[in-house]
Amino acid sequence: MAVARKIKTLLTVNILVFVGIILFSVYCRIQDRSEELIQIGRISDQRLRARSGKVSNLVDRQSILQRLERLEDVVYNQLNGLAKPMGLVEGPGGLGQGGAPATLGEDSRDAEGKYEEYGYNAQLSDRISLDRSIPDYRPKKCKQLTYPEDLPQISVVFIFVNEALSVILRSVHSVVNHTPAHLLKEIILVDDNSDSVELKFNLDQYVNKRYPGLVKIVRNSKREGLIRARIHGWNAATAPVVGFFDAHVEFNTGWADPILTRMKEDHTRIILPAIDNIKYNTFEVQQYANAAHGYNWGLWCMYIIPPQEWLDKGDETAPIR
Repeated sequence: MAVARKIKTLLTVNILVFVGIILFSVYCRIQDRSEELIQIGRISDQRLRARSGKVSNLVDRQSILQRLERLEDVVYNQLNGLAKPMGLVEGPGGLGQGGAPATLGEDSRDAEGKYEEYGYNAQLSDRISLDRSIPDYRPKKCKQLTYPEDLPQISVVFIFVNEALSVILRSVHSVVNHTPAHLLKEIILVDDNSDSVELKFNLDQYVNKRYPGLVKIVRNSKREGLIRARIHGWNAATAPVVGFFDAHVEFNTGWADPILTRMKEDHTRIILPAIDNIKYNTFEVQQYANAAHGYNWGLWCMYIIPPQEWLDKGDETAPIR
């Protein structure tokens, strides 16, 4: 009986140990599997977060771009709102883009009267954008040149008397649009005692809001004439270089750098840029051949054929004396 009990007890103990080993093994496997599942879950969660982050970043970028576009539209509309009440146009597109000839419909009124008043088609000018593009007529080699970064600043002076407002403002827009900001110190408008009402309040209000601090207006209390008006502009200028221009011009790409480079090389130089033509009736921009500029004894401006020595160099980027 005692031996049978011992055998039965050992057998029970062995069975319990065996079952315990099996249960422990199962427990360990469950733990390992649980950790593996947790790790897989973490990886999946990280991937999900990464994807969500990418989607979120993409959404954020799109949202930011949309906001910037809306902001740009708001700013443009506000700025363009300055021109609209005066019957003028800003921004890209429209008549005369690319310097192409423009015409008005047959229903245009007072065209003849404005021709006589201004000497050009002022009614058409009012319908052409102040920011229109014009062809880049520089010689190919000019577009490949580089210039020093430390060039002197320039003050641009426009002299006018009873000029069409749209023509004056296109000159201002043009010089701002085509001059590196760090080189353009200021724009000075010298009004030589104009009679036109729109050249008083409208001009002041527009430039003060559109170009605050950049554009100065000098008004002569009596008609001074071209040279004395220019002297008033010179006295108001603060940049080391001063450029005098008619108030019915449009500047082209890269006009300032070569001029200022020549001035930096020798500050006693007086530089005259290449001048193309804007047709008075269609505002088409026409390229003129390279020429030197000078004056005869009657002080009429002359376009002079380049000297042979300049032609022999075969370099259209070289200055013509």
